[in-house]
Amino acid sequence: MKSIFKRKVSQGIAFSMFRAAACINVLVLAVFLGFIAINGISAISWEFLTQMPRESMTKGGILPCILGTIYISLGAILVAFPIGVGTAIYLNEFAGKGRWTRIVRMGIINLAGVPSVVYGLFGLGFFVIMLNMGVSLLAGSLTLGAFILPLIIGSAEEALRNIPPSYREASLALGATKWQTIYKMVLPAALPGMLTGLILGVSRAAGETAPIMFTAAVYYTGKLPSSVFDEIMAMPYHIYVLATAGTNISETRHLQYGTALVLMFLVLGLNLAAIIIRNRLQKKF
Repeated sequence: MKSIFKRKVSQGIAFSMFRAAACINVLVLAVFLGFIAINGISAISWEFLTQMPRESMTKGGILPCILGTIYISLGAILVAFPIGVGTAIYLNEFAGKGRWTRIVRMGIINLAGVPSVVYGLFGLGFFVIMLNMGVSLLAGSLTLGAFILPLIIGSAEEALRNIPPSYREASLALGATKWQTIYKMVLPAALPGMLTGLILGVSRAAGETAPIMFTAAVYYTGKLPSSVFDEIMAMPYHIYVLATAGTNISETRHLQYGTALVLMFLVLGLNLAAIIIRNRLQKKF
């Protein structure tokens, strides 16, 4: 009886610690969001969301920053998601467990730990200078795509591992080839799990500053991007510039918080769209 009582007590203490940790996380998030909202809500208006910045960024809006952030985030996903899923399919379905597979996985793990500023310098040296893309939406999207690629590969491979072997065995028993089994059975069933990595990738791509400050983003441009070779404004870099290098830092304080608030809602909207798609796929498969 005493041992049962001790186990129950220790279990209660452990669960209480887990609940406390969860509450602390929620509290910190609430404080963070509340602080940004209180300081930035005064800047939010229709003009702020739909007009170009003017008068040294102290007036006008952030329309090019919003569009630039959306463009470069979607561009990074278009680059990283197909490559990441293809790599995961190769590693999980074809590569086996040899030395080459271990080397590739080790490389992916190491890439996931590389600081974002290193990706920015890589993008500057390779895409901007060597490939002569210049500071452009394309160079920034490729750099951000490389930055989130390890995350996409990891989540996609984990989703493929979670598919029961019976799916593959049943398909092969019916005469399907291995590729048909992967394409028509395994991949659709794993897609909802892969979209989890996509959601995390969108969040990271939209909020990064270092990979784009050398490759895509500029302090100010008087026009919206019309091609992938145009430079862009982006909200993370815009906030950085206003807070550190602007000519009227104190006057733009509310604009900094307002831009941060819009960025949070933009990331939330992109994530919500991806979650809705994932949930529909989960119900379907």
